[in-house]
Amino acid sequence: MTAAPEKTLHQRILDEIEGRILSGDWAPGTRIPYEVELASHYGCSRMTVNKVLTHLAHAGLIERRRKAGTYVSQPRAHSAVLEIHDIRLEVESLGLAYRYELKTREIRKARRDERDWFDMADAAPLLHVTAVHAGGRLPFCFEERLINLSAVPEAAGENFADTAPGAWLLGRIPWSTAEHRIRAAAASGEAATALGIAQGTPCLVITRRTFSPSAVLTRVELTYPGDRHELIARFSPADQGQKVPQS
Repeated sequence: MTAAPEKTLHQRILDEIEGRILSGDWAPGTRIPYEVELASHYGCSRMTVNKVLTHLAHAGLIERRRKAGTYVSQPRAHSAVLEIHDIRLEVESLGLAYRYELKTREIRKARRDERDWFDMADAAPLLHVTAVHAGGRLPFCFEERLINLSAVPEAAGENFADTAPGAWLLGRIPWSTAEHRIRAAAASGEAATALGIAQGTPCLVITRRTFSPSAVLTRVELTYPGDRHELIARFSPADQGQKVPQS
């Protein structure tokens, strides 16, 4: 058998640092040794180390902060703007262990502003649920959800202690359209406490109403720490009413 070619020093350093990050030995937020320290450890030039770190930065595994050093990147969730998806799958796609915790569950009459959200003439019953979704050791998302019990009466019999209401709805209730509203907001008291962040921390908030042909089924507000989440929309010129040039 032909022996495998010996790795270059550059490749060996790259593999070792990448391995420590992907294995979790260097967790997100860990400061990586300075270039001069790595060069001394591997017996090479700082230029070689710099090329390795540049490669890892381009791959999104590390972030280089001017005058502060180099740190293992926080995993960032990517949400498609026009999709409704299970938060569990979103977390697991990052290679993180998913955990769900129900905070509150209450059946009550709709308040005046909530009646507007659900296009209700009267104060019909709503199921109000708050919960936290975690990824690994960190809270990932705070969920505050209202379910229209006139449209989804079976939700009244669910305690949602083990199954998140979003996943339950996706698996059981047909829906026809959805409306997304996306904004930046400072973390409120309840969301900040649930996410383990300071009040006023910048967050990404997604508010969604989901409709059946005859009613608004649910309204949910999902609050994500701003440094751990980003949104992606993919579209083509045809989606914008433009003609695609022909070659």
